[in-house]
Amino acid sequence: LKPAAHALFKKLKDEELELLVQVVESQGAWESSCVLAPRGDPRGVKQGLPPQVLLCRLFRWPDLHQSHELKHFCYCTGGQGLCGDLAVLCCNPHHFSRLAVPETPPPPYLKASCEHENQGMEPTVTPSRRKSLRHGMRGSCWGSSLGPDTPPATEAPLCSPLPDTSLSWSTVKDGCWCKLAYWEYRTRVGRLYAVHEASVNVFCELPWGSGFCLAQLPAVYRSCAVRRARGKIGRGLLLSREPGGVWAYNRSEHPIFVSSPTLSPPGACGLTVLKVLPGYSAKVFDYEWAGNRGGWQLPGEGPCDPHSIRISFAKGWGPCYSRQFITSCPCWLEVLLNQP
Repeated sequence: LKPAAHALFKKLKDEELELLVQVVESQGAWESSCVLAPRGDPRGVKQGLPPQVLLCRLFRWPDLHQSHELKHFCYCTGGQGLCGDLAVLCCNPHHFSRLAVPETPPPPYLKASCEHENQGMEPTVTPSRRKSLRHGMRGSCWGSSLGPDTPPATEAPLCSPLPDTSLSWSTVKDGCWCKLAYWEYRTRVGRLYAVHEASVNVFCELPWGSGFCLAQLPAVYRSCAVRRARGKIGRGLLLSREPGGVWAYNRSEHPIFVSSPTLSPPGACGLTVLKVLPGYSAKVFDYEWAGNRGGWQLPGEGPCDPHSIRISFAKGWGPCYSRQFITSCPCWLEVLLNQP
């Protein structure tokens, strides 16, 4: 890549090169500006790589091949010509994520039972809603009644089918597109966090950036397992509402695990759990698909809110993992979506 990289660096302005150095040395720890490179014919450059693919391959993913494997961040103004100059494009390697794909083969946990129960399906499914409710989890099937000052529930009855699975009218009046609930095992910690901007960062303890800082949430007691898991959250993730759906980008150094009704293939008897590696992103919710489905319930699991997303930090769950339910995960996030 050396000849192609040198040819590209010669085309960049001094301020662009300086910004690129800062971005690479910080490994994208802060939200940086675009590094703009002139659009050119990649056939005239050795290796035949577009500028964004070249720099992402050089500084982030050596096995990257094509530009369709990448996705621009929502705040990248030079990615799709939004900066007003169609002659340049952004090649900041930390303005991109790689698209996540379903994990294959399945994890080694309980492999025999997975093959028996999930032939032809994704290896990991979400926890049983009914069993979670028996343990007092107040999750997304209560999303229509949770307000910003609602404390966590210690007991809750079994959930019955709800005629309206959207958030309450107070949420609509607030103008937020979602609210975030942070959980440690079966206990919700802190209040709901309303999101009004198009994107939000969720992180643990960082001296920079803005968004939902989990360190600010009080907790009377945290087990060693919770503290270890929280130590792996780091930069956390970026949630963004984009045309057609919601995207999640993993900014931490450990995987995150995501489930939502629209991640499940048609006809599935359970909810798919998608593993998103560090630096990868995935469309975790599709508004159109959810709108067509309406309220629904899974066999043996009870009602499920079609406008919710659940994300576990560092720990997966399901029949192919040692943790069967998301309430067995030490740190996880629930995203309660408002219908667009």
